[in-house]
Amino acid sequence: MPRDTLTPEQIVRTAVELLDDEGLEGLNMRSLGKRLGAAATAVYWHVKNKDDLVLLAADHIWREIDLPPLDAADWRGTVTAMADRLHTMLTRHPWLVQAICSHLLYGTGKARYDDHLLGVFETAGFPPEEADRAAGALVTYVLGNALGASAMASLTRRLRREGDDDEELFAETLARAAGTAAGFPRLRARLDTTAATRYAAAPDGSYAAGLRALLDGLRPPTG
Repeated sequence: MPRDTLTPEQIVRTAVELLDDEGLEGLNMRSLGKRLGAAATAVYWHVKNKDDLVLLAADHIWREIDLPPLDAADWRGTVTAMADRLHTMLTRHPWLVQAICSHLLYGTGKARYDDHLLGVFETAGFPPEEADRAAGALVTYVLGNALGASAMASLTRRLRREGDDDEELFAETLARAAGTAAGFPRLRARLDTTAATRYAAAPDGSYAAGLRALLDGLRPPTG
């Protein structure tokens, strides 16, 4: 595809698809150009470098999040929707958590989400400083919960690139971990749970329970 037929939107959308499939480590101008049916040099006419491409792709996927209406009467429900939709987006695009740790990211897509989240808390009656702290705590919590999926995706890709059988290695690791856990009474009692039989898994309901606990600690001023 000649450079004059490429569009920035097309490049960014294809970059997101490539990142979803291959992660940050699999993104380069040559592989992107191949997906676009264009030479890597054609991509450079629209995007300066890989870092710029990651910035654009990251901001693009923030726009996937639907923002619920502000509702002072049910601010907890609105905050929960904001958190759940962010969590869904992060697990759909696990490379974003890695990108946040390794790239300087900003843009109108993320600003749109952040501004609305602050609006949720301010509409509920939180003063600006308290709204800032509440929004920061919420986003940090969701990012932390999405870290497991991001790490698992990255690890699986690395093992497969190296020609290893990831499922076999996970099973072997879990067996060794179970042997280690058997020496500790509380861990030994949990060896037959679902979380203990899946590599890097958390107990069912952990995310929802933690979110409820976080919201229980947030209260708008009264009176």
